[in-house]
Amino acid sequence: MLSILTINVQAAALARAQNLLTWLLQRDDHLVILTETSNGPGTRHLLAGLRAAGMVVTHQPSLDGDRGCAIASRIPTRLAPDLTAGISLPGRAPAVTLDTHPDVTILGLYVPSSDRAPAKLAKKRAFLTTVTDALTRLSAADRAHLVVGGDYNVISRDHQPRYPGFQSFEYEFLDALDALGLIDVHRALHPGVQAHSWIGRNGNGYRFDYLHAGARLVPQVLSSSYLHQPRQVRLSDHSALAACLNVIPRTVAKQSVAAIPSLF
Repeated sequence: MLSILTINVQAAALARAQNLLTWLLQRDDHLVILTETSNGPGTRHLLAGLRAAGMVVTHQPSLDGDRGCAIASRIPTRLAPDLTAGISLPGRAPAVTLDTHPDVTILGLYVPSSDRAPAKLAKKRAFLTTVTDALTRLSAADRAHLVVGGDYNVISRDHQPRYPGFQSFEYEFLDALDALGLIDVHRALHPGVQAHSWIGRNGNGYRFDYLHAGARLVPQVLSSSYLHQPRQVRLSDHSALAACLNVIPRTVAKQSVAAIPSLF
């Protein structure tokens, strides 16, 4: 089985990164998508700890200090540069192909947030447009073996509760994934259930974190669940999303016992 987790690390400072690393290593997922990484000591500690535990880490720090995305895998990987070519903010969109049967390619995404300021809206629109263009360029066969996941910073058209302020291009991103045959795995397994992965200051819930899978992989999805503990104990301001697929890793790195610190 292939276990996948996506979690927003909220540009963790060092102390919180140490606790977050403990939580991640005790879970022992095959693959972790880490969103809202930074160039700071917290992210460096987190990624170094995952490497020490035998995981292959793919992360491209931004030269201008922009937040980013990382993928950590216990399964051998190879980079997928053809997939990410042309994406406006490559540090927010790492992609790797796993050594599994059937083949699985992972695209991690940390979509820019926006407070409706014109410059931030333009940055977000450009990123979503170039990601959609990159996915559209893939053949249908390649998309069938693709998993896209991370913090998209968008909500669906039928999100409950409904919120004003989101623009058409933000809703259109989820529409585009669906049109390209990339299925929201949590919604597929839990139809009609509104999940929330981020809670605003006023207690309003938003679903920002997703995993989408291609046609070859959707029938192999066995489970999907939001894990609220990281948010509740303040490891992050987001809940994590975990899924399990009936996919066979050909090789899995053994976790180093020395890399697992005591919890908190």
